[in-house]
Amino acid sequence: MAKDAQLYRAEDFRLEDSVGYLITRLRASIFAGVDGELAAWGLSAAQASIVLYIAHGRGDRAADISRDYDYDTGSMTRMVERLARKGLLHRVRDGADRRVVRLQLTAAGRRLARRIPAVAARVLNRHLRGFRRGELEQLKGYLRRMLGNSGVPGTAGGERGAHDR
Repeated sequence: MAKDAQLYRAEDFRLEDSVGYLITRLRASIFAGVDGELAAWGLSAAQASIVLYIAHGRGDRAADISRDYDYDTGSMTRMVERLARKGLLHRVRDGADRRVVRLQLTAAGRRLARRIPAVAARVLNRHLRGFRRGELEQLKGYLRRMLGNSGVPGTAGGERGAHDR
């Protein structure tokens, strides 16, 4: 098919066949699975994703995380506050620019960040049941390609964090 072919047409568009709808439903299902496993820890999937984001060096400002995860700033502020109250992170003023607040994981946050991948792997593996390794790599390639096609800066391959932009 030609590079600029229109794969969707308004006249026969069906929501249930939309890649956007399917990705949204899949994300909700993955988050629900992670939520269920993290409930005993008093943590949500959204909060866990923030902990991992910081732990993996993707960024250390609430604005970075909000932008990359498309969280509104109010929601992000509340999640950061909950994580701080749980003793998993703290806010630190930037030495060079006191207006900038950096998020740093506490020792408890770093310990938790080491445990979260096991939960994520279990949930993702349930969703990927029946897939072969090559199919997983192909799926990730398609998703990265769609991100690259989006034209949104910093989304092409998901390899760079917000702090690298």
